[in-house]
Amino acid sequence: MKAILDELPKKAAQKHTEHKKFFAKLKKRTPKDLDYMMQELHEEEFERTDCLSCANCCKTTGPLFTDADITRISKFFRLKPVDFIKKYLRVDEDNDHVLQELPCTFLGADNYCSIYEVRPKACREFPHTDRKKFHQISKLTLKNVAICPAAFNIVEAMTKRIKT
Repeated sequence: MKAILDELPKKAAQKHTEHKKFFAKLKKRTPKDLDYMMQELHEEEFERTDCLSCANCCKTTGPLFTDADITRISKFFRLKPVDFIKKYLRVDEDNDHVLQELPCTFLGADNYCSIYEVRPKACREFPHTDRKKFHQISKLTLKNVAICPAAFNIVEAMTKRIKT
């Protein structure tokens, strides 16, 4: 996995222009069955991909914490939301709550998440490749292919399956 993660940013950079053009065309002419196709590609990829052997998302990027996430996770820790925020979060330049530091505080050495049952919505949905109206999140997807090997593979499979 280390070799794959070491190569991923380079591979994503090499494919960036191609992927960007693909998504621009996809936005103009979105296949009717795109969401169904993305669900299928997502499921196929995650049958082969073991997130626990990677956890690159948790090591390199932090999720946004919504108010609902903060409330739920605070309750899990038996903390007041304000205390949870003070202990673990900061406000970023977009005025969003994000982790104070990376890798994620809740990631164990074994790549298991200590708050998995109550993890933030952004973590539950990452890499967002099975999201409805997938064509609307091309900028996010272009970022995620440089972080997540599964997202990269899904986009590559997409470009082969959908002729724009």
